[in-house]
Amino acid sequence: MADRPPLWPVFVAYVGAFGAIVVLSVLAAGAVRSLHPDLPEDAVFEGLPGLLAGGIASSTALLLTALIASRGGPLAGLRLMPGRETGRTLVLMVVGMLALGQVLDSLTMLAGLGQQGSMVMIRRALAQAVGPDLFLAVLIIGVLAGTAEEVFFRAYMQTRLVERLPPAIAVIITSVCFGVLHLEWLHAILALALGLYLGWITELTGSALPAVACHVINNALFTVLTVSWGALEGFAINAVLASVGALAFTGCVVWLRHVQPTR
Repeated sequence: MADRPPLWPVFVAYVGAFGAIVVLSVLAAGAVRSLHPDLPEDAVFEGLPGLLAGGIASSTALLLTALIASRGGPLAGLRLMPGRETGRTLVLMVVGMLALGQVLDSLTMLAGLGQQGSMVMIRRALAQAVGPDLFLAVLIIGVLAGTAEEVFFRAYMQTRLVERLPPAIAVIITSVCFGVLHLEWLHAILALALGLYLGWITELTGSALPAVACHVINNALFTVLTVSWGALEGFAINAVLASVGALAFTGCVVWLRHVQPTR
């Protein structure tokens, strides 16, 4: 027990990441206002420029904090090397992630919460992405943000917690912290649910790379589909999508539990 690393540096790093996000977001807001002086101060992050600037700020904060907290250690120490996943299981993990995301999105609509929370603002901002702006949005919201969040939460935080705690507890704590970082309650619940799945596949494979792949693909596809079609608000379509998504997600989880070795 004495050889195991203490837990407190992990939570100090989490608080530090939160503070870094605030500081860099303030700087990003200033940059957006300087480029768009006619933009109201309370609407800086409501448009596409603000969304992208905020994504760069938060991603930079998470990546820098993970780098500093891990002291620039090897990638293997953060489980950023291939694990026990295969090509087939990686595809199943991605399908499971997309299915879970659709279930959560459809349930939000069915519960009458589709026009509440920060996700509405994000969708409205993404609706402005056309041509090169869409490509930039995919890079920032999909690739950069998805990678940064997984590097900090699954590669750094969960990996360090697993060194002292049972994997299930480490996954839960990391997922709760991941959800809290999203601040607004509805977005936080959605992030918590997705975080539990991403944490599970990280422990299943012994690598954070599948979680990175799932998160990036999910965010990128969300960005493209939001720009193309917006939110699907009909009751019937969401009921069907929620049912199909739940079946697909359950099938992926059951299959992965049978075909993926745990050691």
